[in-house]
Amino acid sequence: MIIAVDGPAASGKGTIAKALARHYWLPHLDTGLLYRAVGLAVLRAGGDPASAADAYGACGFDEAMLADPALKSEAAGRAASIASAHPIVRAALLERQRAFAQQPGGAVLDGRDIGTVIAPDARAKLFVTAAPEIRARRRHAELVGSGMEVRYEHVLTDILARDERDTARAAAPLRAADDALRLDTSEMGIEQAVDAAIALVEGRRVLAND
Repeated sequence: MIIAVDGPAASGKGTIAKALARHYWLPHLDTGLLYRAVGLAVLRAGGDPASAADAYGACGFDEAMLADPALKSEAAGRAASIASAHPIVRAALLERQRAFAQQPGGAVLDGRDIGTVIAPDARAKLFVTAAPEIRARRRHAELVGSGMEVRYEHVLTDILARDERDTARAAAPLRAADDALRLDTSEMGIEQAVDAAIALVEGRRVLAND
């Protein structure tokens, strides 16, 4: 069973995807880490993530980089959002993601184009969202909790900018698949959101077995 979890930054999709993977005993891939690795590699090389050539040149990053704590930084996130807009970058990472999705037994993947591009035939597709202000508060709390000094207003501005880039890009823009189930986590705690996600996936499993 393939489960696709899409949504904007800080919507809770990553937490939900990990919980679904544990619940169904499936491997999980946070596809955003691939793009963060590209963005971070570009920055460390002194390149510009807005340059398609620089971003494409960073697509051959070492797998070990996916465990680098710096991938969680705001700088890596911004660079990833910019680099991911290049069609050549998305094409370079496409097969890696599809191979993960198609492994025996299935998988859970979260990102921004899983249900529309990476795994359009996924049995269950969720589109997880929340109000921008709430997503900014969550991200701000996460960053402060990790010891970073950052203002809420700056985080909100970054969230809104990412939303604009992700939805406006020509290559695989962020959008809900036509058959995706929407889950708004604005007023939900983690446990409530996970329970709601499991219920939605279970509903799709039942339909598939009818």
